[in-house]
Amino acid sequence: MGERTEYKPGTFCWVDLSTPDHTAAKSFYMSLFGWEADDRPVGEGAVYSIMTLGGGTVCAISPQNENQQGMPPVWNSYVSVADVDSSAERARELGAILHAPPFDVMDAGRMAVLQDPQGAFVMLWQPGGTFGAELVNAPGAWCWNELYSADTDASTAFYGDLFGWSIEPFEGSAMPYLVVSNDGHGNGGVMELQEGMMPTWLVYFAVEDIDAALARVGELGGGTTFGPTDIGVAKIAGVHDPQGGHFALYAGALEP
Repeated sequence: MGERTEYKPGTFCWVDLSTPDHTAAKSFYMSLFGWEADDRPVGEGAVYSIMTLGGGTVCAISPQNENQQGMPPVWNSYVSVADVDSSAERARELGAILHAPPFDVMDAGRMAVLQDPQGAFVMLWQPGGTFGAELVNAPGAWCWNELYSADTDASTAFYGDLFGWSIEPFEGSAMPYLVVSNDGHGNGGVMELQEGMMPTWLVYFAVEDIDAALARVGELGGGTTFGPTDIGVAKIAGVHDPQGGHFALYAGALEP
């Protein structure tokens, strides 16, 4: 079980869902993963729901902001950085678009929203009072982030320069797959963009039984987009919630 008390710069540290139906999304994910919600006010009539499992924070669910109205729900991936202002400026120099320049999130931390040169969104997080998820790599918790890019070479260059990642081919894969490492630890993957997809960072959650989890997704009103697929170390599948938020399931070996 992956309990965390900090994340080194360059490591994915948090994920959250922006959705048009906050209440329905909470019900779906709580029923699917056994999460509990810690609702925190973030404005008039709005809450940011910190989701917990066994007492540890795993992710969050939030209503869409004004700029997201009419857009499909999306799981957002956050990377921990030492200085969000300098990281955001470096990202801009490398060709990223800053959709939200660095800003303070109360006393929790400081963040920025960027779109990489190939079109995928990613968040930068400089920790203050909140460093990120307390529980990862466990059934019901987030366990992997996977980039789908139309130009994997360009994406490798961008993220390697921005975060200092090492990105190498995964030997033996049935299709080209790149593994991201940060400070010697697995930190995600990179794949070629599939037909019908937009450039994105896909978020994976761990489950004990892929078939049972897929059946439960369907019972709760969601659907399957790919798989289940046996990748050797695990079985994976792509799914979506009833509002259309895409994520993936992983049943197999987990890093500590």
